[in-house]
Amino acid sequence: MSASAASAFPASSTIPVRRWILDIAAVIVLLGVSAAGFWPTFAGPSYLPAAIGGGLLGIAIAAVAAWRRWGILIIAGLTVLAYFVFGGAFALPHTAIVGVIPSLDTLQQLAVGVITSWKQLLTTVAPVSGADGFLIVPFLLMLIVAVITASLALRLAHPAWALIPAALLLAVVIALGTPEPAVPVIQGTVFALASISWLAVRQIWAPQNAAVSVGEIDPARANHMRMRRLLSGAVVLAVAAGVGVSTSAFTAPTQVRHVLRDTIIPPFNVRDYPSALQSFRGHVRDDGESTLFTVRGLPEGARIRLAAMDEFDGQVINVVDGGPGSSSAFTPIRSNMSPDVEGLPVTLKVDIDAYSGVWVPQAGLVSEFQFSGDDADALRRDTFYSTGSGTAVATSGLRKGDSYTVQTTLPAEYSDEQLAEAEFGTVRLPKNDNVPEEFTALAAEIVSEAETPIEHVQALATFLSEDGFFSHGLQGEVISRSGHTSERISTLIGGDQMIGDDEQYAVTMALLAGELGIPARVVMGFYPDEEQDGAAAFTATGDNIHAWVEVNFDGFGWVPFDPTPPEDQVPNDQNTKPRADPKPQVLQPPPPPQEPVDLPPTLPDDREAEDESLNIGGIILAILAIGGLSLAIIALLASPFIVIGAWKASRRRSRRTAERTADRIAGGWDELTDRAIDYGARLAPGATRGEEAVLVADSLAVPTVTALADRADAEVFGPRDPSAEDVDAFWKEVDEIVVGLGSEAGFWKRTRARLSLRSLLVGSALSTGFQGLKTAAAARVRREPGTIKNSTSDAPESETP
Repeated sequence: MSASAASAFPASSTIPVRRWILDIAAVIVLLGVSAAGFWPTFAGPSYLPAAIGGGLLGIAIAAVAAWRRWGILIIAGLTVLAYFVFGGAFALPHTAIVGVIPSLDTLQQLAVGVITSWKQLLTTVAPVSGADGFLIVPFLLMLIVAVITASLALRLAHPAWALIPAALLLAVVIALGTPEPAVPVIQGTVFALASISWLAVRQIWAPQNAAVSVGEIDPARANHMRMRRLLSGAVVLAVAAGVGVSTSAFTAPTQVRHVLRDTIIPPFNVRDYPSALQSFRGHVRDDGESTLFTVRGLPEGARIRLAAMDEFDGQVINVVDGGPGSSSAFTPIRSNMSPDVEGLPVTLKVDIDAYSGVWVPQAGLVSEFQFSGDDADALRRDTFYSTGSGTAVATSGLRKGDSYTVQTTLPAEYSDEQLAEAEFGTVRLPKNDNVPEEFTALAAEIVSEAETPIEHVQALATFLSEDGFFSHGLQGEVISRSGHTSERISTLIGGDQMIGDDEQYAVTMALLAGELGIPARVVMGFYPDEEQDGAAAFTATGDNIHAWVEVNFDGFGWVPFDPTPPEDQVPNDQNTKPRADPKPQVLQPPPPPQEPVDLPPTLPDDREAEDESLNIGGIILAILAIGGLSLAIIALLASPFIVIGAWKASRRRSRRTAERTADRIAGGWDELTDRAIDYGARLAPGATRGEEAVLVADSLAVPTVTALADRADAEVFGPRDPSAEDVDAFWKEVDEIVVGLGSEAGFWKRTRARLSLRSLLVGSALSTGFQGLKTAAAARVRREPGTIKNSTSDAPESETP
């Protein structure tokens, strides 16, 4: 290889392959540790293709750019190109053509998602679904950080700088995550071990780690010392890791980890919404003939449910949220929410009419909600579902015009014969508070002759449905107060007659079952009358609203029971004789004073949506404003560098494409001298190419420029114009020399050269005026008495940087 070629070849080619492998492997480990923090956010590995794809693309871009010695502008362009070309396959596969080729919709969502995806991720309670565009965040983060981290690791002599973006990625992932960390001990341990090991090996492999090589003196001793250092380092790392893991196991944090999501949107709490059963009598009274909603696809015998309630506090029975990890936990809706349920899969189409409220009508155990209409996006983000209770809540509220499709599975129906040998399930339900004292003895007396679990449940249901009377307490009906407080339920049992509707009877049976340790809950919903059962469309009104009880049996799940008496089972006279079975009355204390018969006020379920919105619109505007201001500041700070790069690129292009080939040769030489000036060469104004070549060779130790200057003079002043091939060969040699200048310099010197204005100002009025001032100052110094004059020449000193 010639000396010219050797000096111009990129310095990265001299780096051993083993160091490239080490650096890339270290970057992969560090980025992988950070990417693991997204696991709780997506509730599983659904984000891994996006995160891994973005990381590998970023590492590939950084490796190729380091090998070819490309600059920042090219790397940035490749990163943007990779984001849009591969974003469809990794971040938005559901919008891409065949899941790979980006469509117009894919490109639009990727462009908008650079700004909006962060806001959407932070304003949605985790876990989130990748189908809603949330995969853009891990893909974009991993792509950008991988480019930066790998570039610093492969290009810098001190790789510790690469740990900064890797550590920042870990911090960002934690901030964007959930209060429940993924594997914090493993993350911290692996990140620390990988960082220390990588830096240690790089230090051992560094050629300048010793002034004199011990191997040249005694190879055996050198191997012994190297092995001892490796073993010592391994022992230190092992001890540090063991101490860290052991300490973290015994010193678990006592406070919940705070993340950005909790600052922007408070965690979902089902107790922020009134019990669905409180609106029961209101629907009966006000919506008897009104179409609340319509359901298409409901099979015969199926029921529409609003909420399952299993916690009684003496005032209301409410839905319980057991918190993260429990079977009754509420989570944001996503695909495949009930993967292991068995039964009849059906698809329901629900159109909301007069119904308004947060409790979402559905059936069975839902796998997926698909909203449509103007509020589809808001409902998809604001709806939560509990697979344990089969209850869905839309925090923004349903209103007329909303529609959605429910993919669900209806459980099988079981007869008493099938449940004859079944035991109660081991479901843990909250303990009921303020239950009437007489319920314990009454429940035991009701089931005194029952033997099997199913007989216990049927005894409770039969006691209420056969001995009670039905009344909604509306005009023309027997007085029946609404509500299901302890006092109202105690009055129902202790009065001369049991008079009530689904609200009172369902709660009473659930409380009696709870006193016997039977896992029972109250469900409110709708189901059609016998003549409408199985119709193509079911119209839900106030006339077909119901409440029933579900009891959990081991191996069978939740089985419904109806303790409410038939609607035609009404007392002929309010003052009829007491019930035939007086035994429960013996257990009752003296009845409380008679309450007025006026219906107590009930909590309306059509609350204003803005009361629960927590000013999300203002938060979004604030985020957009902060993001826009940040982008504007970044653009302002980066604008000088972009202008300088574009200016130099434009001048190079005009030189390379000049009309005459001789001018292209001259332009190539000018391009070389400009780059030399940027790297610190001092060239005298008006010097010939030969003189400039001598100055460049002396300043930057590039001897090949002298021959290139002679060649440029011969081509420019020769008898004929140079050919296009001559021009290409000349520019190729110029580029090789320029690349050699960069390869000999460090990273920061190359960056300063690319951003230098010296070559752009050569020959300008500003540069000429500055040089004139320096010449005049030098002349005054020579004329001043007592100063040292130049003994060889009166010419001005050469320009200093």
